[in-house]
Amino acid sequence: MHSGNVMDLFNSGTTVKVCAPMVRYSKLAFRALVRKYDCDMCFTPMIIAEDFMRSAKARDSEFTTNKSDRPLIVQFAAKNAQTLADAACVVSAFSDGVDLNCGCPQRWAVSEGYGACLINKPELVRDMVRHVRNQIGNPNYTVSIKIRIHKDIRKTVDLCQKVEAAGVAWITVHGRTADERHQPVHHDAIKIIKSSLSIPVIANGDIKNMQDVESTRDLTGVDGVMAARGLLANPAMFAGFEETPLQCVWDWVDIALEHGTPFTCFHHHLIYMLERITSQPERRVFNNLSSTSAVIDYLHNAYGSL
Repeated sequence: MHSGNVMDLFNSGTTVKVCAPMVRYSKLAFRALVRKYDCDMCFTPMIIAEDFMRSAKARDSEFTTNKSDRPLIVQFAAKNAQTLADAACVVSAFSDGVDLNCGCPQRWAVSEGYGACLINKPELVRDMVRHVRNQIGNPNYTVSIKIRIHKDIRKTVDLCQKVEAAGVAWITVHGRTADERHQPVHHDAIKIIKSSLSIPVIANGDIKNMQDVESTRDLTGVDGVMAARGLLANPAMFAGFEETPLQCVWDWVDIALEHGTPFTCFHHHLIYMLERITSQPERRVFNNLSSTSAVIDYLHNAYGSL
């Protein structure tokens, strides 16, 4: 169970399996679902630190958790060391670490000075990490970063070594540049980064099943893997299931009802989960359902209860 030191996960001798920060999707109810299926650590969706500090409403809507929602990493978008440190102090009692987003490639984020543009500001990232490290009293509380890679991998290695020296606990590497979307992941780049550091590295990008987990680890030597779309499509992926098992679908129904998940979110997750195991006409019907009761009736009729 939860020991209070998330770094123990990296000493377990197995590949650490992580649920990525996903806007709208890696919320509390979905984290509870993937934790039932061998996910070791979950990230919150990215939260803009400045908004989080400015507004109580933002704090209440953006960050929900409970006692069983651990190990939990809260991911922030930030460009100012004090703002990030203040936000980290607010969440530190309810989480195991904070992560600075240095990988989001979306135009709005980059134009605001957040996300992937930070990989070109290594001194700023180093100062942000150091500042959080200095302000959080608990030495077991982690500060990590999630990055994309440069075309010139030497720049990425330089960034990673600077933040390692500043006390970063681990680095998650999405093996694509900021302008790559569906191109293959650069495993060679992740391997170079891993071999240049002594802290753990988590690989992110195109993890769709346990074979991908194993091949990524074998190709790169990383300590952990992080999945996003792979887990949306199959939240039971880390437990070794090739397709979403029926049990997992009903588990989601139970968890979502228990958490009072809004219908749109409840429905979207099921659309992702059922996509690979349903036909086009079935999907057309299912995707147009507009109430929780209609969805549950559909599932009972199509799949029966367990």
